[in-house]
Amino acid sequence: MTDLHTQVITAFTEQYGEPPAVVVRAPGRVNLIGEHTDYNDGFVMPLAIDRAFWLALRPRDDNHVSVRSLNVNETALFTLTGLHKGSESWGEYVKGVAWALQEAGHTLSGFEGVLISDVPMGAGLSSSAALELAIARAFAEVSKLDWNPAAMALLAQKAENEWVGMNCGIMDQMISAAGQAGHALFIDCRSLAHESVPLPRGTAVVILDTATRRGLVDSAYNERRTQCEAAAEFFGVSALRDVSVADLEARGSELETYDPLIYRRAKHIITENERVRQSKNGLRAGDARRVGQLMDASHVSLRDDFQVSSEALDTMVWLARQQDGCWGARMTGAGFGGCAVALVQADKAAKFADKVTRMYTKQMELEPAVYICEATDGAAVII
Repeated sequence: MTDLHTQVITAFTEQYGEPPAVVVRAPGRVNLIGEHTDYNDGFVMPLAIDRAFWLALRPRDDNHVSVRSLNVNETALFTLTGLHKGSESWGEYVKGVAWALQEAGHTLSGFEGVLISDVPMGAGLSSSAALELAIARAFAEVSKLDWNPAAMALLAQKAENEWVGMNCGIMDQMISAAGQAGHALFIDCRSLAHESVPLPRGTAVVILDTATRRGLVDSAYNERRTQCEAAAEFFGVSALRDVSVADLEARGSELETYDPLIYRRAKHIITENERVRQSKNGLRAGDARRVGQLMDASHVSLRDDFQVSSEALDTMVWLARQQDGCWGARMTGAGFGGCAVALVQADKAAKFADKVTRMYTKQMELEPAVYICEATDGAAVII
């Protein structure tokens, strides 16, 4: 058993006087490449990581739900009838998932449980989606619902979009639902078609947390989304996914003259989709060097064209690239803070992590969290 698995069972047993009937786990994620493409119906390639939400629970014979978070020592309490929004808190994600499942016609049973997580909040590792999928997995188990990863990911996204009020794309929920150990997941965010792509042998994925944070709802995320919609309208398509690099080259100067900012936003999305497709081919060929080059190019595009990087992220990426054994690095997540990700030679990963940590601390006077992660399976019932 992992430490969190043991902790959540122990805490449940202490609270309820007996072991849990069920334990579920839903992972956070790091996105290897494909940033801000998901809400443009594009392509992404994340992997589920060995940081997760663990939920120990037992069913109730009524329609009450009680979930205690060990991380913040708070309990989310509500009934499944007459759901209404409360003040902003982690409990709204729990409630939102219940609402979305019921909106889809599912009959839910109540449960009570204890929750713990080691997914950093606000770091761009998708703590909210991991929480949503843990709750969805719990409801599916106690309510005897069929578990369809793509369908459940869509309902978790609905909860975040319509209940919580964060206009996110589908990537985070999809990878938390459908991840596969040892693989990245290439996702078509329009059709939700997905395929597991093995990580090259002898490589490690290293997450570089800058120790800076941003609030997504309060950030420029929604502004970027509106700008992308304006660019799609210019090209006469429903989403920028339908615009090729050749289309951009043919009409880019016209758009740039019309609105230089919208052009830069479009340029990032269109070229990023192409980088994701090329990265999938690179992974399949075991070509870590090529994938690293594409990650480097992705960061430049995010920094200069989409303008969602930060001093901390740029510094972390630059330091990572200077180290022996680093194939490539880029910011990951929505931006403005949070994490970068690097593809590194596995036998040099520990030294890489140590050197980047020391150099970043000295340069930024911040204490980063740098850890070598494993690609894990998506949301699952553990016992």
